[in-house]
Amino acid sequence: MALEVKQESTEALNIETQILAICGDNVKGVSDKTIESSLGGVDVQQRVLAINSLLTKGKLELLKGSSGLIYRIKSASSGPISGVDSQEQLVYQIIESAGNKGIWTREIRYKCNLMLTEVNKILKNLESKKIIKAVKSVAAAKRKVYMLFNLQPDRSVTGGAWYSEQDFESEFVEVLNQQCYKFLQQKSNNALNETNLSPTATNASCFASSEEILEFIAKLGISKG
Repeated sequence: MALEVKQESTEALNIETQILAICGDNVKGVSDKTIESSLGGVDVQQRVLAINSLLTKGKLELLKGSSGLIYRIKSASSGPISGVDSQEQLVYQIIESAGNKGIWTREIRYKCNLMLTEVNKILKNLESKKIIKAVKSVAAAKRKVYMLFNLQPDRSVTGGAWYSEQDFESEFVEVLNQQCYKFLQQKSNNALNETNLSPTATNASCFASSEEILEFIAKLGISKG
């Protein structure tokens, strides 16, 4: 039994060494797919455990690349955040990589390979320390995304000016619609009252650019920015 455990431990270390070598050959970082293909016959569970082990040891970092998440050798200067354990550090890195668009609990659980109860406990601890925060997303009702505490949520999360506390501002939108219509109607009336304009010029004068409409709305003082 002891021999079997030792063999498993040695095999895990060998996989970690291989992953570090793969990442070392790609200083800008590698995707999970690249690691998978480079490792050959290593199964998914072993690969995930090895990657998580390297992340918790601070040897790898998880980043958001142009084509998705990537793993990169962690530089000596970018040490772990203080006051957290290894599992919290791992979850922190996963959330950090999501940027200001945030990440769902289910995705965090999938990436860190921890039980849901453990993930929820870690999220609660990190929130209490004001390291991360939960933000309601307009993309799905009753669901939250997590991001670093100091980040301003992306407009795709908050909905921008059309939403307030993740609720669609139907009254605000209706006011804007009415004012835009009023502006365009007035512009059209003014153009039609110009008797010295040709039909083509009159027609052109009835139109307004988006910049003109924006300026008009801004002057009314009803825009939420």
